[in-house]
This record gives sequence, structure tokens and C-alpha cells, in this order.
Amino acid sequence: MKAMILSGGRGKRLRPVTDTIPKPLIRINNKPLIEWKINYLKKFGIKDIIICSGYKGKKIENYISKKNNFGCNIEYSIETTPLGTAGAIKKAIKNIVDDSFIVLNGDIITNINLKKMMAKPNCIAAIELRTNYGTMKIKNNKIIQFNEKTDVKNIWMNGGIYHLSTDIIKILPAKGSIEGIVFPKLAKKNSLNTVKFKNVLWRSIDSHKDVETCSKEMIQKKYMKFILKG
Repeated sequence: MKAMILSGGRGKRLRPVTDTIPKPLIRINNKPLIEWKINYLKKFGIKDIIICSGYKGKKIENYISKKNNFGCNIEYSIETTPLGTAGAIKKAIKNIVDDSFIVLNGDIITNINLKKMMAKPNCIAAIELRTNYGTMKIKNNKIIQFNEKTDVKNIWMNGGIYHLSTDIIKILPAKGSIEGIVFPKLAKKNSLNTVKFKNVLWRSIDSHKDVETCSKEMIQKKYMKFILKG
């Protein structure tokens, strides 16, 4: 099975670092995001990878080339103008010959079990909603419980990991968001599946604070050991 890593974003909230390097080369515990993603895929036996790049994409290619492609077969699908997640997938899907493929958002660090995803096509990894703010349980206008920075139980969010059928090309726009355009159509047809994951490492790297928090969480949850065992 092939996998796509969506790595075309500019990472504006990570400036000034991303003024000189693309977001996938932001380092988490001394390794770029893109390296963590490739090693993560290898952990599950996926070594055929398409990197969908755009902003400063040549720097990503140069880094991976210096690492001898990490023992993988790596191809590139390059956007000359931003296409959005759906457009990026549509552009790259011509390189997929199997019936289905994996898609990963390039700015996520996780230990979600991809094997559980592979059993269902047109499937989204779901994780419990997380908030960086304190949540409150209220009764009769009195706060009876206060939880600092916690998961919101039984509210599920899109984890940015997909197992998609190649048939999805029929409804992919040339430009736009798969989350905003394609997934609502599939959901309306009752054709969108999910696998729920609880108590997993999951962190989206959107800010400098995320880099710091993720680095600590990876060590605490022994994610680096999880990857190295692969």
C-alpha cells in the first residue's frame, strides 16, 4: 500500500523559522517532522510514499535525498500553486495503482495504529477532542468541577489520517479541502467510516508552543522508542 504525506503548507504560525525552511523540516526532538512521518509509515510496513509538497519543497527533497530516502521508494507531487488537501490528493493519485491508499497530514505526530485503519476504506482516524483550555462542569450556575487542559469525552475529532479508496478521484475537486468538500458528501451518502482511538499520542504542530509540548509528550509517552523499534 502507498501513502501520501500532505506537506505543502506554509506554516505561517511557525514564523520566523518557516521563512527559511518548510514546515516539514521543523525539528521535533532533533528530527524533522517529515522524518518522523516516514519512520512512522515504515513502522507499519509502508515504504512506498508520495510526498505532496509546495512551499520550499525542494528543501524537503534535498533533505530526504541526503538520507538516502530512508530505505523507501519516495516520489514527489509538487504544487506550483496551493491546491488544498483535496487538490493535492487529486494531483498525486495518478501515481496510485492499488485500490486504496493512506493519507497523512504532514504536521501530525502520533502513534495511532495504522493496521486498524487499513481494514476499512474511506475511513478517518478519530480521536477524542482535545482542548488547551480548562473545561468546567456546571450545575445551577455553579462550577462543580474544573478540569485543566483535558480531553472532551465522547466528542470526536478528525485525526488527519485517512485510508481512502482510489474511487474517490471521481469526487475530488482540482482545488479545495477534502475535509470541507469531499468528506461531507461521503457522510451524506453514509459512505464515510471511522476508527476511534483513545489514549494515544496525537499532536498537531501548528505553533512554537506545539513544538515544545510535543517534544515533551513524545518522551513521556515513549513514542521515540515506539518508532525506533520499527
